[in-house]
Amino acid sequence: MELAIPKLRQGSYFPDWLLERRRAEQALISVVATSYLLGVSTRRVEKLAETLGITSLSKSQVSELAKTLDAAVEEFRSRPLDGGPYRFVQADAITIRVREGGRTVLVHGLIATGVNADGKREVPGFDVTSAEDGAGWLAFFRGLLARGLSGVVLVTSDAHPGLAAAIQATLPGASWQRCRTHYLRDLLTKVAKSSQPWVATLVRTIFDQPDAAEVAAQFERVVDALEGKLPAAAAHLAAAREDLLAFTAVPREIWRQVWSSNPQERLNRELRRRTDVVGIFPGRAAIIRLAGAVLMEQNDEWTEARRYMGLEVLAKIGDTTPATADTPGEVNAIEAISA
Repeated sequence: MELAIPKLRQGSYFPDWLLERRRAEQALISVVATSYLLGVSTRRVEKLAETLGITSLSKSQVSELAKTLDAAVEEFRSRPLDGGPYRFVQADAITIRVREGGRTVLVHGLIATGVNADGKREVPGFDVTSAEDGAGWLAFFRGLLARGLSGVVLVTSDAHPGLAAAIQATLPGASWQRCRTHYLRDLLTKVAKSSQPWVATLVRTIFDQPDAAEVAAQFERVVDALEGKLPAAAAHLAAAREDLLAFTAVPREIWRQVWSSNPQERLNRELRRRTDVVGIFPGRAAIIRLAGAVLMEQNDEWTEARRYMGLEVLAKIGDTTPATADTPGEVNAIEAISA
């Protein structure tokens, strides 16, 4: 059955029964409408509302729309993580502007993606914190563990403050892989611009090797090559050896999928595309509503997509994760984060 939508000279034909949209679109409408109701709207938001075909939404419509979305998002964020073991996890954060206490502040959206026992990608968790520090990451990972996250052998991320310590405290059997892409950007800030192409090419050769032994050998050769011309860069690279080469402990077939957080960056870009449209959120609930809806849709797409990692590769990885009881190393890590 086909329906023709009337075109009006003024306003738009937007009856209640056409409000059924994709979750992310519903969330965006809700955020815009809530902004209006709380007096946070700007010309930019007004134009956005017009592009969505919205000239007016009643408070009851906004309330009903938000209620449906909030329940679905909360169910998604608090669901049991029973698809494990999640051998590989990637963690990252994005900054979002929100209005709190009559002023605009930056908050941080913490995001985790993982590979479940079926070899498919999944979004285990998302949360909003005031600061991207060790305490925030510690609470985030503890929440994931409480919901059933288990079997993690490698966590890939940028060098976020306190993240490595939080991983050590909550996932004592897991290693941390520092994202090679983000690390190279950091390293290049330590050298003159004229030397950056040479340094970048040299470092990339480390990751072009056929096996773990050759990766380690090439790493030492690169450090030696830098030592003669750029000793500060050589020292910086040598200090990051363990974190950069953690990927060599897993099968060669999946190195490209775990040695950087590039796969997560693509998801972050989609989130930023949606959140940038809003600009300043009227509250944290609105952030969770919109970002949660986007992540729910992405999670559904990954469920229907082909496997991200083969089952035969995952079968090669034994469960090296010990019990989650507090160990001396964990206690020390927690104390370091809290200090």
